[in-house]
Amino acid sequence: MPFSFPKLPYAYDALEPFIDAKTVEIHYNRHHRTYFDKFTAAIDGTELETQSLHTIFANVSSHSPAVRNHGGGFFNHNLYWQCMSPAGGSQPSGLLAEAIYCHFGSFELFKNAFSNAAANHFGSGFIWLSVIEGRLEISTTNNQDNPLMDIVEKRGEPILALDVWEHAYYICYQNKRPDYINAWWNVVDWEQISQHFLTISQQ
Repeated sequence: MPFSFPKLPYAYDALEPFIDAKTVEIHYNRHHRTYFDKFTAAIDGTELETQSLHTIFANVSSHSPAVRNHGGGFFNHNLYWQCMSPAGGSQPSGLLAEAIYCHFGSFELFKNAFSNAAANHFGSGFIWLSVIEGRLEISTTNNQDNPLMDIVEKRGEPILALDVWEHAYYICYQNKRPDYINAWWNVVDWEQISQHFLTISQQ
């Protein structure tokens, strides 16, 4: 079995006061873990056990809803946790900062566009910053879909993920999704996201 459940890269309370410990604990141990368990059960004994998530998602339209939904939930949360850090916030630097300036005009314009996409996304889903044909683009997906899947309109390599399912913020922010989004920027780990960007750019 090539897939394993990743360890959370920080303590439950490390993102406070922006994301509370109870939310992180429930989100990670129950929601994320359930996606992993159901995904591995869905591919148990099949050829998908030996394929990468990239390969599975590239052909997800030919797989079962369980593979799409739970495989997506497993991957999406992996990236979501990686994109945050108790030492996060501030702004990107280096090549990522240059790319954001090139494609959006400024960091503030990018931040506003991303926040608006997140605030206005109807229902549950994720907001992404991805490398698409050499460009940085913002996109949204419903439920647990992601830009690697062959069923989405904007396909690319995601480097930043924001979870806007209510379980990601309801304990602390109730129905005030914009407040959660504003707080989330304080824990975004631009160093890690820059590494994602550089890795993809060098492929």
